[in-house]
Amino acid sequence: MTPKSAAAASKPATRPRATVHGYPRQGSGRELKKAVEGYWRGRVTADALRETAAGLRRDNWQQLRNAGVREVPTGDFSLYDHVLDTTVMVGAVPERHRAAVEADALDGYFAMARGTQDVAPLEMTKWFDTNYHYLVSELGPDTVFAANSAKQTGELSEAVAQGHDARPVLVGPVTYLLLAKPAPGVAPDFEPLTLLDRLLPVYAEVLADLRAAGAGWVQLDEPALAADRTPAELNAAARAYRELGGLTDRPELLVASYFDRLGDALPVLAKAPVEGLAMDFTGPAVANLEDLARAGGLPGKRLVAGVVDGRNVWINDLKKSLSTLASLLGFADRVDVAPSCSLLHVPLDAALERDVDPQVARWLAFARQKAEEVVALATGLGEGTDVIAGLLHANSSALAARSSAALTRDPAVRARTEAVTDADGRRTTPYQERAAAQRARLKLPLLPTTTIGSFPQTGELRAARADLRAGRLDAEGYDKRIAAEIRDVLAFQEEAGLDVLVHGEPERNDMVQYFAERLDGYIATQHGWVQSYGTRYVRPPILAGDVSRPGPMTVEWTRYAQSQTGRPVKGMLTGPVTMLAWSFVRDDQPQAETARQVALALRDEVADLESAGTAVIQVDEPALRETLPLRTESRPEYLAWATESFRLATGAVRADTQIHTHMCYAEFGDIVSAIVDLDADVISLEAARSHMQVADELATAGYPNEVGPGVYDIHSPRVPDVDEVASLLRKGLAAIPAERLWVNPDCGLKTRGWPEVREALEHMVEAARTVRAEAAGRS
Repeated sequence: MTPKSAAAASKPATRPRATVHGYPRQGSGRELKKAVEGYWRGRVTADALRETAAGLRRDNWQQLRNAGVREVPTGDFSLYDHVLDTTVMVGAVPERHRAAVEADALDGYFAMARGTQDVAPLEMTKWFDTNYHYLVSELGPDTVFAANSAKQTGELSEAVAQGHDARPVLVGPVTYLLLAKPAPGVAPDFEPLTLLDRLLPVYAEVLADLRAAGAGWVQLDEPALAADRTPAELNAAARAYRELGGLTDRPELLVASYFDRLGDALPVLAKAPVEGLAMDFTGPAVANLEDLARAGGLPGKRLVAGVVDGRNVWINDLKKSLSTLASLLGFADRVDVAPSCSLLHVPLDAALERDVDPQVARWLAFARQKAEEVVALATGLGEGTDVIAGLLHANSSALAARSSAALTRDPAVRARTEAVTDADGRRTTPYQERAAAQRARLKLPLLPTTTIGSFPQTGELRAARADLRAGRLDAEGYDKRIAAEIRDVLAFQEEAGLDVLVHGEPERNDMVQYFAERLDGYIATQHGWVQSYGTRYVRPPILAGDVSRPGPMTVEWTRYAQSQTGRPVKGMLTGPVTMLAWSFVRDDQPQAETARQVALALRDEVADLESAGTAVIQVDEPALRETLPLRTESRPEYLAWATESFRLATGAVRADTQIHTHMCYAEFGDIVSAIVDLDADVISLEAARSHMQVADELATAGYPNEVGPGVYDIHSPRVPDVDEVASLLRKGLAAIPAERLWVNPDCGLKTRGWPEVREALEHMVEAARTVRAEAAGRS
């Protein structure tokens, strides 16, 4: 049956509606970032910040209404992070932050997010397998929850007053607890999920408040249920929704899950006394379609079907999605249409991209375009495909043009990838022999100090790049400005006493975009900003075709930096997995194939760096863990191609060339075997906020190579003192032998200011010298 005839034969009693789970927060000109950072600097008042936020919410809702979306989300907007907002909503403020929150709620909120000079922030990690970072709540057996629904009811009231049919969106109680961690001082084996019965009455109170404020429906997001869950966790979910569904003073409940199939959680939610489920039917979650059929559908419930990919920028195949939707009509009393997840993960508006090739622009759909796609699908499903015949024809033409475009396929690239052998991805010398050769070449002290790569990107640097683009500064003048910055960065590092230096990356706008602009197959955007965390926004490039390297990308500036110092300067590259994960990757071939293409391009760059005399080359893979599939069954295949691509990029160097890699802000315990399989000589990882937990995990797993667990949290303006850094180093030494331990920050320094960076790195070097002397004395 065709989508048209299926829709005509099965027109539902309730016409399908278009909706979304969430929308980009920043505004078309990143107004939110500017207002929040202005508040931090004392240039924007609290009232002005709140006014800016209210204006952005108003604009978002109006954009959705203009597109035809009739049920808009509220509560998805955040000044920093929606999980932090949930922590405030349930009153789970850590003890160390309570005084700040009580003194000023807004300042206390940002203290939890960023810390202060005296108080550490909440830990930050990745939101499932995305590049969005959330703030991890800290819970313990003594945690007392208390409802605070002011934000949720206030934003709902705003939308209602503006004439919108609004659906508040909350992080669900099960996901909130599964994403939490034991508070400092609490036994590490404490399970926050044991607090569920204490948390549910707070959710009940919030739901009652939202109903009183006018909510007809409330969405409870439970993406944690799309990952592997134990029977105890599934039982907790069943108990949670049995209790919440059994309340009398509540709106109708829509439980949402996304990023993968629901699996064993589907029958749990299908049986729960809630009125609706929102499910993802894209990517690996397409398996939800068969699972739903086997489960007998959702009789008596509303199904919000996520058939538009909310995480990538390619246009939807409307005919294919209509076919999926038509097959779902018999599974629920009402089928509505939505993106797969919040549109937080894509840029705002593709129409702003004036510099993208018009041919390629036809293939793109950002948040505003995805909202329009959802509306078109709901219209076609409810009224028949004749109503949207013109849209379907244009969509089919654009899809056909993309599949046949010369940009997408390069025969030379494909021939090279097909010729790769297993031997190409393995270094021929074992680590122990390599380590000896590298020690002889580099002559580094015990506990060598270094940084991850970038140094502060000052306003002057950004202005220089803008002037170059605008023609106000010629290439020669720009190069002189970059060369001067490199000399200054090197001079500071030498003066501070760092052992392995970096050139600071002043010429780079972003660790992925910089390389994407120099590789064939990638497309850069001008306005494609996406929130990474807080006020940190990135512009992921678009990987549209086969990838190759026209010429060297980093060699010239790395060679120049090395010529200015006698200490080793690292060559700095971004690894193939991260180049995929932090781009909008093509969806028309397996990611393993795309990763291999990028790896071969980087392999050429590594070879040129080595030929230029670079003794230390860092190939960063911060996204290796974040891209790990949620379901265990899918992980071996992913880790096989992910680690192979890293080794393919780095496997041809000599034994005395030291290969570093870097990862940050993720849980590493479940990928230790993959970290070993990378076979990097040195790996640096985030460890400051987690108090060296990763060092213990690596030691327990018997990690054999060198490790640099971070001792300085660069995502906070707080500067650690010497004793604090030394204490962290001693914890690291308890797990990792001194001859294999490095000293470094958690991550790159581009987002920090020079005064705090100077002080923090000076403290780091002094602490390293102190602990180095202690270790030398013991040996």
